[in-house]
Amino acid sequence: MKNTSPNIKKIDSVKELHSFMGLPSPLNPLITIIDHSKINNISDQKMLFAFYNISIKRGFKGKLKYGRNHYDFDDGSMSFIAPNQILSVDKDEDRNMDGWSLMFHPGLIVQYPLGTAIKNYGYFSYSVNEALHLSAEEEVTIETIVKNIQKEIESRLDNFSQDVIVSNLELLLSYCNRFYNRQFITRKMAKSDLLTKFETILEQYFSGNSDYIIPSVEKLAGELNVSSAYLSDMLRTVTGQNTQQHIHDKLIEKAKEILMSTNLTASEIAYQLGFEYPQSFSKLFKSKTKLTPIEYRNSFN
Repeated sequence: MKNTSPNIKKIDSVKELHSFMGLPSPLNPLITIIDHSKINNISDQKMLFAFYNISIKRGFKGKLKYGRNHYDFDDGSMSFIAPNQILSVDKDEDRNMDGWSLMFHPGLIVQYPLGTAIKNYGYFSYSVNEALHLSAEEEVTIETIVKNIQKEIESRLDNFSQDVIVSNLELLLSYCNRFYNRQFITRKMAKSDLLTKFETILEQYFSGNSDYIIPSVEKLAGELNVSSAYLSDMLRTVTGQNTQQHIHDKLIEKAKEILMSTNLTASEIAYQLGFEYPQSFSKLFKSKTKLTPIEYRNSFN
């Protein structure tokens, strides 16, 4: 990693984290649960933690910035921050610090299946207005698991301690995955609006009759002011397909239109659609239709 800016406090270990926050030494060197009411002197501070950070914040005042965007906290809402991301909290003398943060070093899970599976939890890369808003019942479920983890941290270490902690972490993340999916489903108006905007923007890339530009997933997400992971998760929940699959479907739809309305060769169509290599276009077309572009055209003759 490049040298950290002098304006950013980089913290690499749980012990260093406790020292920075003025807390007693941690009971476990790889994981800790911090009561927000016990944290002092972190306002107006940019921080870079080498940990995963899962937090619940209640009655939050001020703004917590993750990357370039702010979390939209309400009572009982959760944030998920991956290691080596910049986090900052603005200055607010009246801030309510009710809530907790569960922080764990990647080394805790590296030898477990979760060490690989955690990359599949898209909410660690969500970037704007994407906090998890819990119902009262869901918050009880989360709090129960976190209390189990806290109990294990405070217990005497033995050969099973890490197994039990990691198992509870995996359960916690699985429930959060379920609750995020519920959030996608229940926020019908916002979801419908985002889907409509997505379809409109995607259609604009393939309108007209000249050369086209294939938009990347990142490009589309950026135009919608959401992260790539969030957009794909939303689309998968609503339509059963992720963003890249939607792009491919739109490409094939446009290719079929050109095949039926012109005499252009498959290579010419590929270049018009923005493919650098015609064979990539033909391969995608056949994977979607079971026919080559020319076989598709000929099937209507």
